[in-house]
Amino acid sequence: MITDVRAPLEHQQPYGTAYEQMLEKVRYEGAYPTREKADEAVRLVLSGLGRALTGDERVDLAARLPLEAARVLTAQIPDPQPLTGWAFVKDLAARTGASLATTRWDTGSVFSAVAAWAGPDLITRILHQLPTGYALLFGRAELTPAA
Repeated sequence: MITDVRAPLEHQQPYGTAYEQMLEKVRYEGAYPTREKADEAVRLVLSGLGRALTGDERVDLAARLPLEAARVLTAQIPDPQPLTGWAFVKDLAARTGASLATTRWDTGSVFSAVAAWAGPDLITRILHQLPTGYALLFGRAELTPAA
Protein backbone atom coordinates (compact mmCIF):
# COMPACT_ATOMS: atom_id res chain seq x y z
CA MET A 1 0.00 0.00 0.00
CA ILE A 2 1.33 3.43 -0.97
CA THR A 3 0.55 6.27 1.34
CA ASP A 4 0.63 9.85 0.27
CA VAL A 5 1.91 11.79 3.26
CA ARG A 6 1.82 15.53 2.76
CA ALA A 7 2.08 18.44 5.08
CA PRO A 8 -1.22 20.18 5.71
CA LEU A 9 -1.78 23.07 3.33
CA GLU A 10 -1.41 25.67 6.03
CA HIS A 11 2.19 24.51 6.62
CA GLN A 12 3.27 24.62 3.01
CA GLN A 13 4.84 27.79 1.66
CA PRO A 14 2.74 29.10 -1.21
CA TYR A 15 5.75 30.92 -2.71
CA GLY A 16 9.41 30.33 -3.31
CA THR A 17 11.92 31.13 -0.59
CA ALA A 18 13.20 34.25 -2.35
CA TYR A 19 9.71 35.73 -2.58
CA GLU A 20 9.05 34.82 1.06
CA GLN A 21 12.22 36.75 1.96
CA MET A 22 11.03 39.70 -0.09
CA LEU A 23 7.65 39.63 1.67
CA GLU A 24 9.35 39.53 5.06
CA LYS A 25 11.46 42.58 4.13
CA VAL A 26 8.36 44.46 2.98
CA ARG A 27 6.46 43.34 6.08
CA TYR A 28 9.28 44.60 8.32
CA GLU A 29 9.89 47.86 6.42
CA GLY A 30 6.18 48.65 6.22
CA ALA A 31 5.26 47.35 9.69
CA TYR A 32 2.47 45.24 8.18
CA PRO A 33 0.65 43.00 10.66
CA THR A 34 0.61 39.97 8.34
CA ARG A 35 2.48 38.53 5.39
CA GLU A 36 -0.78 38.71 3.42
CA LYS A 37 -0.89 42.51 3.84
CA ALA A 38 2.71 42.73 2.65
CA ASP A 39 1.85 40.53 -0.33
CA GLU A 40 -1.07 42.81 -1.25
CA ALA A 41 1.25 45.82 -1.16
CA VAL A 42 3.90 44.06 -3.27
CA ARG A 43 1.38 43.04 -5.91
CA LEU A 44 -0.20 46.49 -6.07
CA VAL A 45 3.05 48.41 -6.33
CA LEU A 46 4.81 46.01 -8.70
CA SER A 47 1.77 46.04 -10.99
CA GLY A 48 1.99 49.82 -11.12
CA LEU A 49 5.73 49.71 -11.74
CA GLY A 50 5.13 47.18 -14.51
CA ARG A 51 2.89 49.75 -16.21
CA ALA A 52 5.60 52.41 -15.93
CA LEU A 53 8.83 50.61 -16.73
CA THR A 54 10.02 49.58 -20.20
CA GLY A 55 13.10 48.39 -22.04
CA ASP A 56 16.27 46.89 -20.65
CA GLU A 57 15.55 48.23 -17.17
CA ARG A 58 12.29 46.28 -17.05
CA VAL A 59 14.01 43.10 -18.26
CA ASP A 60 16.96 43.52 -15.89
CA LEU A 61 14.71 44.21 -12.90
CA ALA A 62 12.54 41.17 -13.65
CA ALA A 63 15.69 39.03 -13.84
CA ARG A 64 16.80 40.16 -10.37
CA LEU A 65 13.48 39.91 -8.57
CA PRO A 66 12.12 36.68 -7.12
CA LEU A 67 10.10 34.76 -9.73
CA GLU A 68 6.69 35.59 -8.23
CA ALA A 69 7.53 39.30 -8.08
CA ALA A 70 8.90 39.26 -11.62
CA ARG A 71 5.65 37.70 -12.86
CA VAL A 72 3.60 40.49 -11.28
CA LEU A 73 5.88 43.14 -12.81
CA THR A 74 5.94 41.67 -16.31
CA ALA A 75 2.23 40.78 -16.46
CA GLN A 76 1.49 44.46 -16.99
CA ILE A 77 1.52 46.23 -20.34
CA PRO A 78 3.64 49.38 -20.11
CA ASP A 79 1.77 52.65 -20.52
CA PRO A 80 3.21 54.77 -23.35
CA GLN A 81 3.00 57.83 -21.06
CA PRO A 82 4.30 56.78 -17.62
CA LEU A 83 3.00 58.73 -14.66
CA THR A 84 5.09 61.02 -12.47
CA GLY A 85 5.89 59.65 -9.03
CA TRP A 86 3.02 61.50 -7.35
CA ALA A 87 0.57 60.54 -10.11
CA PHE A 88 1.76 56.93 -9.69
CA VAL A 89 0.77 57.01 -6.01
CA LYS A 90 -2.56 58.69 -6.80
CA ASP A 91 -3.31 56.07 -9.48
CA LEU A 92 -2.60 53.19 -7.09
CA ALA A 93 -4.75 54.81 -4.40
CA ALA A 94 -7.62 55.22 -6.86
CA ARG A 95 -7.35 51.56 -7.91
CA THR A 96 -7.61 50.32 -4.32
CA GLY A 97 -9.66 52.99 -2.62
CA ALA A 98 -6.90 53.45 -0.03
CA SER A 99 -5.79 56.84 1.22
CA LEU A 100 -2.90 58.64 -0.45
CA ALA A 101 -0.87 58.38 2.76
CA THR A 102 -1.37 54.62 2.99
CA THR A 103 -0.55 54.13 -0.68
CA ARG A 104 2.57 56.28 -0.38
CA TRP A 105 3.62 54.14 2.59
CA ASP A 106 2.98 50.93 0.63
CA THR A 107 4.97 52.24 -2.32
CA GLY A 108 7.97 53.19 -0.21
CA SER A 109 7.93 49.87 1.63
CA VAL A 110 7.84 47.85 -1.59
CA PHE A 111 10.35 50.03 -3.43
CA SER A 112 12.77 49.61 -0.50
CA ALA A 113 12.68 45.84 -1.02
CA VAL A 114 12.88 46.22 -4.81
CA ALA A 115 15.97 48.40 -4.41
CA ALA A 116 17.61 45.77 -2.20
CA TRP A 117 17.04 43.08 -4.86
CA ALA A 118 17.93 45.29 -7.81
CA GLY A 119 21.03 47.01 -6.46
CA PRO A 120 21.97 50.69 -6.64
CA ASP A 121 23.19 50.73 -10.26
CA LEU A 122 19.97 49.30 -11.69
CA ILE A 123 17.84 51.59 -9.51
CA THR A 124 19.81 54.57 -10.85
CA ARG A 125 19.10 53.41 -14.42
CA ILE A 126 15.41 52.92 -13.60
CA LEU A 127 15.19 56.41 -12.08
CA HIS A 128 16.76 57.92 -15.20
CA GLN A 129 14.06 56.25 -17.30
CA LEU A 130 11.05 57.20 -15.17
CA PRO A 131 9.49 60.68 -14.92
CA THR A 132 10.21 62.89 -11.91
CA GLY A 133 9.06 61.95 -8.45
CA TYR A 134 10.20 58.33 -8.25
CA ALA A 135 13.54 58.94 -6.50
CA LEU A 136 11.79 59.90 -3.26
CA LEU A 137 9.60 56.80 -3.51
CA PHE A 138 12.79 54.73 -3.69
CA GLY A 139 14.20 56.58 -0.68
CA ARG A 140 16.64 58.73 -2.63
CA ALA A 141 16.99 62.46 -2.98
CA GLU A 142 15.59 63.87 -6.21
CA LEU A 143 18.28 66.17 -7.49
CA THR A 144 17.48 68.56 -10.29
CA PRO A 145 19.94 70.77 -12.18
CA ALA A 146 20.00 74.45 -11.29
CA ALA A 147 18.13 76.66 -13.73
